[in-house]
Amino acid sequence: MKRSGYCNEIREHLLGEQVTLCGWVNSRRDHGGVIFIDLRDRTGLVQVVFNPERQPQVHRQAHGLRNEYVLRVCGAVVRRPAETANPKLATGQIEILAESLEVLNTAQQLPFQLDEEGVGEAIRLQYRFLDLRRGEMQRNLQFRHRVMQTVRRTLDEAGFLEVETPMLTRSTPEGARDYLVPSRVNPGQFYALPQSPQLFKQLLMIAGYDRYFQIARCFRDEDLRADRQPEFTQIDLEMSFVQCEDVMALAEGVIGAVFREALGAELSLPIPRLTYAEAMDRYGLDAPDLRNPLHLVDLTESMRQTGFKVFAQAANQAGSRGQHGMVKVLRVPGGAQLTRKQIDEYTEFVGIYGAKGLAWIKLNGPWQEDGWQSPIVKFFSDAEKEAIRTTTGAEVGDLLFFGADRASIVNESLGRLRVKLGKDLQLLQGAPFSFVWVTEFPLLDWDNESRRHVAVHHPFTAPMQEDREQLDQSGMEEQFLDKVRSQAYDLVLNGTEIGGGSIRIHDPKLQERMLALLGIGAEEAEEKFDFLLKALEYGAPPHGGLAFGLDRLVAILLGVESIRDVIAFPKTQKAGCPLTQAPSFVDPLQLRELHLRTTQVQK
Repeated sequence: MKRSGYCNEIREHLLGEQVTLCGWVNSRRDHGGVIFIDLRDRTGLVQVVFNPERQPQVHRQAHGLRNEYVLRVCGAVVRRPAETANPKLATGQIEILAESLEVLNTAQQLPFQLDEEGVGEAIRLQYRFLDLRRGEMQRNLQFRHRVMQTVRRTLDEAGFLEVETPMLTRSTPEGARDYLVPSRVNPGQFYALPQSPQLFKQLLMIAGYDRYFQIARCFRDEDLRADRQPEFTQIDLEMSFVQCEDVMALAEGVIGAVFREALGAELSLPIPRLTYAEAMDRYGLDAPDLRNPLHLVDLTESMRQTGFKVFAQAANQAGSRGQHGMVKVLRVPGGAQLTRKQIDEYTEFVGIYGAKGLAWIKLNGPWQEDGWQSPIVKFFSDAEKEAIRTTTGAEVGDLLFFGADRASIVNESLGRLRVKLGKDLQLLQGAPFSFVWVTEFPLLDWDNESRRHVAVHHPFTAPMQEDREQLDQSGMEEQFLDKVRSQAYDLVLNGTEIGGGSIRIHDPKLQERMLALLGIGAEEAEEKFDFLLKALEYGAPPHGGLAFGLDRLVAILLGVESIRDVIAFPKTQKAGCPLTQAPSFVDPLQLRELHLRTTQVQK
């Protein structure tokens, strides 16, 4: 008999009607001869009653039912007795009086109960097909589905075309390791799985496909964290004849539609903007959480002549971007109540980010009355104390944390400390979701390990038009390149970057110059990017785009800690799949066909 609907669709408007439902036994109860089961499918639960007086044969069948058996049940929709109604359940006012029962399949004893708390992630991933039956996981994946459909509908209405780009392409440097795929028919040669559709979507713009989008699978062979996976999903889009504001406005429309349709909430638009320089100055990080009221204050100028040598040395240390010295302070209102043990723990914490220590001052009273408590107070003149107070706006009862080192270390350590204090002291304020655009990123950064410049976003990002002349200076002098900003923008949600993009380089000469600045010579550029450089010479329009991390966006909107909880079949932090035992060794014959030999031996 054909299923007539889903469990959660059964409501009072169907009273008296016959329905046929299919699903799993979520629970079974025997109350004095009458047997009740909660039947579950992906929409929810409905109660089924097996009455020995009405259908004795069906009732006898029901005695053998166990959790997770798969059933087909036919019966009449009846109203529950008032005393047994369940207002917490969507179907809690009705029940199904069973008239026929078919056991479609049985189930072994489960390795864990679906409603069991605290089940370890390892066993959840090993038995992911069971874990996905849990209500939380089903809600997560259904929410993800709604987000994806909203994105598709919104972009379609905005004139975008959904185009699939290749999964097998060539290896190009984009900041992370490629997953390589050997070619059997081209011995010794390899494809790469795409880290992003970047080059192909630019080619689509050159081909005249004005507005492109794709919900794209991407792959990066990198170290993993809670918000990283070796394979992940991007909402990828590109537009022609646009500037930064056009792309950001379009992206805001997409996010606004997601909030409206998936969350039932209205997003306040437009989203605030911060330049990269402003974000680093106030928050130390380029992805600030604006719900956190704490911010950093730069004391470098007022500390150049101080008697405290640690601060004076940092304040007078010269260097290029990130390497020059800096002194900053983080004011914690009411923080004087923190214990020395807590301060020591925060000192240990900033050490993770390269800080050699964490100077502090407790403001137990005015400095004029010796109310400042700290080992470093004795080194400051009265004028310096007053400068610290007025610059920070510190008041009695506050705590000041100082960082003095290279700018990169000070910003990173105090920026991370700001985040930690915001959580530890429960300082987050305002709406649960706080968006901000961060714009005008540096075009280039210096990599000390490789001793060369690297692209802050990627090699195809255009410079700010007013900074273009800096790139045209002869040579590659730091004094010129450090000043070049890019037409790049990141969208940050609650302190996490959920998307980013840029206006692209469409001038072939400028693209060649950019590759040269990155240490990619003409021969290497031709080898790796010949198809793009050639395409740019055939009428490339100005274009730009953006990509959202779908997994990360959905996880934040649902309030889950790990993106693994919004992905159907995720990998572990070691990039493994406990369910399928991937990756795995393969048959030596397969390797021979691919002209490969491995140095690892299967144990």
